[in-house]
Amino acid sequence: MPLIVLENLGKVYTAGTVEVPALISIDITVDAGEFLSIMGPSGSGKSTLMNILGCLDAPTSGRYLLEGEDVSRLGRDQQADVRNRKIGFVFQGFNLLPRVDALQNVELPLIYGNVKAGSRRKHAEQALDLVGLADRGHHLPTQLSGGQQQRVAIARALVNRPEIILADEPTGNLDTRTSEEIMTVFRGLNEAKGITVILVTHDPEMGDLTKRKIFLRDGRVERDEKRGARIARLETPPDLV
Repeated sequence: MPLIVLENLGKVYTAGTVEVPALISIDITVDAGEFLSIMGPSGSGKSTLMNILGCLDAPTSGRYLLEGEDVSRLGRDQQADVRNRKIGFVFQGFNLLPRVDALQNVELPLIYGNVKAGSRRKHAEQALDLVGLADRGHHLPTQLSGGQQQRVAIARALVNRPEIILADEPTGNLDTRTSEEIMTVFRGLNEAKGITVILVTHDPEMGDLTKRKIFLRDGRVERDEKRGARIARLETPPDLV
């Protein structure tokens, strides 16, 4: 069974009496363990599609099947439960709390999940180790570089052990070298841990570092390319126990 199936998916926004189609007849299948990018110009529907995949928004028409379940028809509480159990989010702006250290930032999803303090700390330390920041746990975000802050954000996305990571322009605030380092982290997590990584980006160089590229234009899938990425394999990261 595919991990994700989008069937004739559509999204229409209403502004007064005007209807604005954001997604039109989207048909996409994603298997577990894929590493892909969603690309396209501004206004192509990338962010709308990401929000639907992340159960942050619902389609107007069509179906979104996640592991065979039509999650687009679930209620808000049920969708929140799906997000918490199965999906980790990484954003362009890092979204770290400035007054708490890296470990405490990574622990946040576990706090919302009512995980006990001792277990929270253990899982947060393991997640930071997974992204190469085991020695930065007690640093505040202001004491970290942009690349390190994004690694903390990735660790936070990982701490609930999701099946999917959705990354929205995760390298948009970073220089080229740091961007490639972050993409290497994503690739390592994908290859070593089998996590499905879906990246939204406008940057063709970052798209070339994924194994599949889906291009949107005017709310439609323009083309879907599978290809070998040009990024080197990582050593296997430590297991999250």
